[in-house]
Amino acid sequence: MVKIKDITGREVSVNVPVERVILGEGRQIYFTAALDTDHPFKRIVGWRDDFQKADLDGYNIYLKKFPEMGKIPTFGGMKDGTFDIEQAVTLKPDVIIMNIDAKSATEESGYIDKLSKVGIPLVYVDFREKAMENTDPSMRLIGKLFGKEKRAEEFVQFHDAQIKRVTDKLASVKDLKKPVVFMERAGGYSDDCCMSFGNENFGKMVDIAGGKNMADGIIPGTFGVVNPEQIIASNPDQVIVTGANWELYVPGGKWVGVGPGADKAVAEKKLADLMKRPAFTDIKAVKEGNVHAIWHQFYNNPYQFVAIQQMAKWLHPDLFKDLDPEATFKELHDRFLPVAYESGYFVSLKPRS
Repeated sequence: MVKIKDITGREVSVNVPVERVILGEGRQIYFTAALDTDHPFKRIVGWRDDFQKADLDGYNIYLKKFPEMGKIPTFGGMKDGTFDIEQAVTLKPDVIIMNIDAKSATEESGYIDKLSKVGIPLVYVDFREKAMENTDPSMRLIGKLFGKEKRAEEFVQFHDAQIKRVTDKLASVKDLKKPVVFMERAGGYSDDCCMSFGNENFGKMVDIAGGKNMADGIIPGTFGVVNPEQIIASNPDQVIVTGANWELYVPGGKWVGVGPGADKAVAEKKLADLMKRPAFTDIKAVKEGNVHAIWHQFYNNPYQFVAIQQMAKWLHPDLFKDLDPEATFKELHDRFLPVAYESGYFVSLKPRS
C-alpha cells in the first residue's frame, strides 16, 4: 500500500501495481494504451460507455484488434448520477480513475465517502480542464499506479519534445504576428452557434501554436459559447472546427467526421457547408480559405502535441513547412500505441498550392 497524490492534491492509499481498474471514462483508453501497449485492456474491469459514442472510428479500430473489449462492463457517469457503486463493488477494483471534471459531482453525491467505506480508492487525472498543465503529472500518476513509471516517463519526454519543436521555433521569431483564431467546438453537432474554448484546452493550444484565441476574454472558463455577432465583429483570420464520427450521438448530423480512417472528401464538404452559416460567410478566414477541421478528441487525451503541431502549421505555414504532424502522430502510434496509424484526423479548405 502506497500513498499517491492525485492531480487535485488528494492523498490516496493504493496497492500498486493495480491489477483491476475501473475507468471513469471510456476514452481514458487513450492513456492506458500508451502504457499497457501489449494489451491496453488487461487491467480494465469496467468503464464508462462513452468511447464508442464519442469516437466511433477509434473504437472500431480497437475493437477489431481487441474484441474482448466489447465485453467489458459499462457504467453510467458520476456527473449525471448514474454511476452504480454496487456494480463497482462486485468488480473488486484496485482503483477508479476519474477525470477531474467529475470532481464536484462526485463529492456532492457522496460517491467518494461511499467508495472509501468499501475500500475502493478513487484518483483524479486531467487531460481536459487544464490539459497543458496536468497531462504530464497525470501520465506519471498513472505510470505509478500501473507500475509503468519508466514507460510513462518515456511518453512524457516524447510529448514535451514534440511541443518544443513548435515553441522553440516561435520563440526565435522577432515580432511574431499572431493570427486571430476562432475555435469552434463540435461544429454542426447541434444547430446552435457557437460552442468554443476559453483560455484552456484547445484555446490554450491555439496560444502555444502561435495564434490568438478569439474567445479568450469572452469565455471565462475552459468551455463556453460565443454568439454569431461576436464572430462577425472579431473577423478571425483562421477558423478551426473540432469534429469526430458522432453517428451514434447525432445520426446523419452536420458534424465534421474527422478521425482515424475518415473520408476526407466528405469531411471537407461538411466543413464547407458549416461555413455557409450567417456568422461565417463574410469573415476573413472563410474568404481566404483558412478554415480547418481537427479531431475533437485531442481535447481529452495526452496526444495534444499532435494538434499543436498541426495548428502551428496552419497558422504559420512558412515557418513550419518542414514540420509533419502526421509523421509525429505515426511515430506516437509506432512507439506507444497498439494499433496502426490511419490518416484522417485533419482537413482544410485552404487550396493546395
